[in-house]
Amino acid sequence: MTFKQKIHQHYIQLVQDRIDVFKDMIAALTEDSKNDAKGSAGDKHETALSMMHIEQEKLNHKLREVLEQKMVLDKIDSNTIAKTIIVGSLVKANGIYLYLSVALPKINVDGTNIIALSPHSPLGNKLIGMQVNHAFEINTTNYIIQEIL
Repeated sequence: MTFKQKIHQHYIQLVQDRIDVFKDMIAALTEDSKNDAKGSAGDKHETALSMMHIEQEKLNHKLREVLEQKMVLDKIDSNTIAKTIIVGSLVKANGIYLYLSVALPKINVDGTNIIALSPHSPLGNKLIGMQVNHAFEINTTNYIIQEIL
């Protein structure tokens, strides 16, 4: 497995873990609301059910966001190496590895830190279409593209 494939797999697993956590939390809330409906009556019951429903809506929204991230990652072919930077490129710039995919937390693979960024972010948007040895500035920092994997 190549370095880029390891990174891609790591991010897919990270997103899948988040999906599983949100689904578990939603299922637990659904179960709690069923149990609460059996034994309670009055205003406190209505308030508790309402709060659970609001929390469930928030979790469903977060789940949709993470599912969208998974869809983007699933479309990326980690075997593709382009001459210009595209979604799915692993870019080394100023000694930093940037994975152009979706905005996700920094990870460490084989002792190397990788930052996943969205192509819609200021840096991601600037990278699209660039090639090795291209230079650019963003927020007063100068970058040089060293490698595209």
